[in-house]
Amino acid sequence: MEKRRLGKTGHMSTILIFGACALSNAAQPAADAAMELALAHGINHVDVSPLYGNAEKRLGSWFKRHGKNDLFLGCKTAERRKAGAWEGLKRSLDTLKVDKFNLFQLHGVDDPKILDVALGPGGALEALLEAKQQGLVDFIGITGHHPPLYVKALERFDFDTVLFPLNRIHAAHPTDWNVYQPLLKAAKKKDVGVMAIKSVAKGTWQDGREEMHAHCYNTWYEPFDTAEEIEKSLYFTLSQAVTGAPLPSELKFWPMMIEMAERFQPLTRQQQQAYIAQVAQYQPLRGPVMD
Repeated sequence: MEKRRLGKTGHMSTILIFGACALSNAAQPAADAAMELALAHGINHVDVSPLYGNAEKRLGSWFKRHGKNDLFLGCKTAERRKAGAWEGLKRSLDTLKVDKFNLFQLHGVDDPKILDVALGPGGALEALLEAKQQGLVDFIGITGHHPPLYVKALERFDFDTVLFPLNRIHAAHPTDWNVYQPLLKAAKKKDVGVMAIKSVAKGTWQDGREEMHAHCYNTWYEPFDTAEEIEKSLYFTLSQAVTGAPLPSELKFWPMMIEMAERFQPLTRQQQQAYIAQVAQYQPLRGPVMD
C-alpha cells in the first residue's frame, strides 16, 4: 500500500489509517481480526479516541499481547482544560497499554470559543505540551469538522497534524463550514500532516437519527455502500493533498476498501469533476465529534 509523509512528523503513513472507531462496539475477536487484517496489508497508522466506545480497551488488549511495535499511534482528547486533558491522556495510556503516543490531538474543535479555551491559559494544549516535554507525546494535532477554523488554529499554534472531513459531496457543496481547499494550502505551507475522514459519507440518515447502531451500518452518517460508489469516493479523497484517510467505522467495508487502496491511482482532474457532479443531489454533513 502506498505511503505518504505525515507532514513534519516525518512518518510515512499508509494511505489508509486504522480507524479504531470501528471497534466501538466490537467484541475482542472481531477487533483482533481487524488488526490482523490491517497489519497483513501493511497499514501502519492507528487513530483512536476514548470517545470511541470500547476501542481503547480492544486495542489495549491487542497491544498487551502483541506489542505496539512500529505502529504510529494517534489518540485524542475532547477535554478543553489542562487538568481534564492530562487525566484523559494518562487514562488512555493506561487503557491502551502503551508508554507514549506518537500523536495526541485536540479532538472535535468545531467552535472558535472552544479553540480559545483549549489554546488559552489553563487550556488543554498546556497539558499536551507538558506531556511532550515528558516524552509521553511526540507530536500534537487538532481534529474536527470545521476546516476553516483550523486555518486559524494553524496561525495560532504550530500543530503537526490536522484531521477533518474531505469528500466529494463537500466538494460539490462548499460552505463556510466545510470548505477545505484553504486548509490544504495552509497545511502544505506549514508542512502539516493531513488526515481526511468521512471519505465514503453519503449524508445524514433520512430519519434524522445519528446514534451509532441506529441503522444498518456502524456509522452515524449514511455511507455509500456499493463497491462502485465507495471506490469513487475513496479515490476522490485520496487524490487530494492528504496523507491518508482513516477507514470508516463499518468493519464490513474494510476488506473491500483495503483492496481498493492497494490498487489506487490518483484521479485526473476530469475524473474528479465527474465524480463530484455525480453526487450533487446529496447534502454535506455537519456532524458530531464521533468519527
